Amino acid sequence: MRLLLLSDTHLPRRAKALPPQLLDELPGADVVVHAGDWVDTATLDLLAGRARRLIGVYGNNDGPELRARLPEVAYAELAGYGSVWCTRPAPRRAGSADAPNGSPSSMCWSSDTVTSPGTPRPATGCACSTRVRRPTAAGSRTAPI
Repeated sequence: MRLLLLSDTHLPRRAKALPPQLLDELPGADVVVHAGDWVDTATLDLLAGRARRLIGVYGNNDGPELRARLPEVAYAELAGYGSVWCTRPAPRRAGSADAPNGSPSSMCWSSDTVTSPGTPRPATGCACSTRVRRPTAAGSRTAPI
């Protein structure tokens, strides 16, 4: 299985477009995972239109339009393994009353074999882990999008 993993595209604020090399790799990827901070819906639309399968979550820089279309945490089965994807919020400025401890913004990932009991969960230490709602039969927004 070929995975194409990306995050923090921040288009069009930090760059005008995705790199041509990345776009060239899309047809060969079985699954494209974007771990948040898209910033614009055009990037979501582009990847959704070109990827065989897209798994995405919103990040702390994504506004209401992206949050309406993407989950905070995505659950997916990849090659027989359950996986969980989420974005860890970036720490606030030093000295801020609500500044969390931890590293800069990064993707959290965890997997368990499908035959293992229980539901896959975010990696230990992932800031998302305290906010995760497990998927239900009634359905919350989960991967694929």
